[in-house]
Amino acid sequence: MTTDLLYQLALTLIPGVGSITAKQLIAYCGSAEAVLASAGKALLRIPDVGAALSGAIDASKQTALYRARQELEFMEKNGVQALSFLDKGYPERLRNCEDSPLILYAKGGADLNAPKVVSIVGTRNATAYGRQQCENLVRDLAGLYAPLVVSGLAFGIDVCAHRAAMANGLPTAAVLGHGLDMVYPAQHLNVAREMLQQGGALLSDFTSRCRMDPSNFVKRNRIVAGMADATIVVESAEKGGALITADMAFGYSRDVMAFPGRVGDKTSAGCLKLIKTNKAALIESAADVAYLLGWDIPRKQPVQQSLFAPELSDDEKTLLNFLLPTEAQSIDVICRSTGLAMPKVSAALLNMEFSGLVKALPGKMFLKM
Repeated sequence: MTTDLLYQLALTLIPGVGSITAKQLIAYCGSAEAVLASAGKALLRIPDVGAALSGAIDASKQTALYRARQELEFMEKNGVQALSFLDKGYPERLRNCEDSPLILYAKGGADLNAPKVVSIVGTRNATAYGRQQCENLVRDLAGLYAPLVVSGLAFGIDVCAHRAAMANGLPTAAVLGHGLDMVYPAQHLNVAREMLQQGGALLSDFTSRCRMDPSNFVKRNRIVAGMADATIVVESAEKGGALITADMAFGYSRDVMAFPGRVGDKTSAGCLKLIKTNKAALIESAADVAYLLGWDIPRKQPVQQSLFAPELSDDEKTLLNFLLPTEAQSIDVICRSTGLAMPKVSAALLNMEFSGLVKALPGKMFLKM
């Protein structure tokens, strides 16, 4: 552990010093140690630092340093790593968010800077439909892209996403609303242990022995949103943590996606609200996620000329007859020209691209191979 890490940790323990303020203080003073060493009047020269905050730093820094040393001992005994926002291992996507935590506590071996990361969130009161959509989504993403799956280990969709990731051999990270000295809810302790055993991670910006508070879980949602390329809402009531996470992701200019559900269902009301207000794109499958994020379809092996023509569905035959090798067509034109619905076209194009029959180009354009 570096000396500056001790001072960074202590800085986060001073009342009134949030993530943005802490990074601003370090930027002006040069280091966390220099912040705590500065006298009150010196801190007052920093923009937006008033007498109240300066006084709080002076009054609390010795207590904060003592508590920080205790936390470092806890981390060493329990295999917890502290990722400073300046460290290489700190999630790069999260670092780009203004309110990203000064320190992210991590336990486990997941690559937090994986090439592809998705956050999957939803209601605690998940229906059978929601759980099935979540499992199908993770299974299909795993088959092609192997993304890191991030969620919050809560009841319902969150834990379903973690379990589905493990069932399909994907790494998964849970962002907790408390320190890494416990797991809440306690019913998910075994899930958390299994995640660590399979190369996943538990993450938090709270120290051990922190007071459990509902506001903690709202605060942790910014990490769920900030760590990922996209936040996917599977099911949500009209109000709830999933919508808060989606709003945060939208504020970070990240992709937000939602399954539509059925009109009138309480657990679909939040998703429909996101879609209606243009905060989320409507999705029905992993193919839609990949399409919206511009993920190329990986090939499991080089395409070779087959001795046998692949067996095509009627929809795939229609698309193959329509597409040309010399002129790319947009997916909207394909749907209008063939009369096929968007979900069928998306699924068929995905299968045909994987078989080497069509090629996807930027701007949702497709060519016959």
